[in-house]
This record gives sequence, structure tokens and C-alpha cells, in this order.
Amino acid sequence: PLFYKGWYHLFYQYNPDSAVWGNITWGHAVSADLIHWLYLPIAMVPDQWYDINGVWTGSATILPDGQIVMLYTGSTDKSVQVQNLAYPADPSDPLLLDWVKYPVNPVLVPPRHIGPKDFRDPTTAWAGPDGKWRLTIGSTIGKTGISLVYQTTDFKTYELLDEYLHPVPGAG
Repeated sequence: PLFYKGWYHLFYQYNPDSAVWGNITWGHAVSADLIHWLYLPIAMVPDQWYDINGVWTGSATILPDGQIVMLYTGSTDKSVQVQNLAYPADPSDPLLLDWVKYPVNPVLVPPRHIGPKDFRDPTTAWAGPDGKWRLTIGSTIGKTGISLVYQTTDFKTYELLDEYLHPVPGAG
């Protein structure tokens, strides 16, 4: 979970309307002790062309200045998996009740050699020794599972690095 201003935040995928696949939305719960949880209103819903078929997995990164950035996989109106940026509407709110989707989403689309349904699950970013942030996106080439490594300085523009991280044959 994300720890912010005294609260552990757990975001989870679910369908708020049914116990079947579809309408994948982000639920949100908080805890002060990781034992007792308070369920909060829905954090993000599939309401834009870039996530209309689902607000899927994602990860948060807390920057050194305390700002939170959230990257998540959206499934577009054409069922292409893309990476989107969101951030708290009110960073002073310890419960992080409202989220804003970046108006120029998606921030990452599948590179040419990656299939449209094989570009998902962004990790929490980490800072490299050069001050640039890095993150991985899960993917496949054929039947080999791979992680694509990107770097960024602003979480809005990205550069794909040359090598794959941990290619695993038969895991794609």
C-alpha cells in the first residue's frame, strides 16, 4: 500500500456493479494500522476514451517534494492497453479522496514491436543515480514475458531504454 500522511492506502480493481468481469474500476480503502480498514468512495472510473474499457493495474510514486503520481493501465475504446497519469486533486487531503486524470493521457502507448494487448502493469518508479526516474511495464514478445524499462523526468514524457529486464521464455 501507499503510506501518506498517516494512512495506508490500498487501491484495488473491481466491478462495483456486478461479480463478473467488466467495468473495471479502482476501489479505495485506508487504514492507520493495516488491520482495520475504512472503505472510501471509488477512486477512479473508466470514463475517458483511454480507459473506457477498464482502469486496470497501476502504481503510485511519492516524489521527494511529497507529490504523488499514479500511473495506471487503461484499456482504450479500441481495447489498446495504454499508460495513464493521475494525481490527487487535493494533496493536503490525507485520505486522497479525489483523483484527477492528466488531461493529455495517455502518457505511454505500446511501442511498435509490442502488441496492443501486451502493455500493462506499471511499477512504482525509482530514481536512478542520474536523477531520472525509471519504471517498468509488463509485456510479451511471442511467448516470452518481458519488462520494458522507461525513464522520465516529469512523468509526462518517457524514453524507452534499449534492453529488456528479465526476459522469461514461456511466461508470455
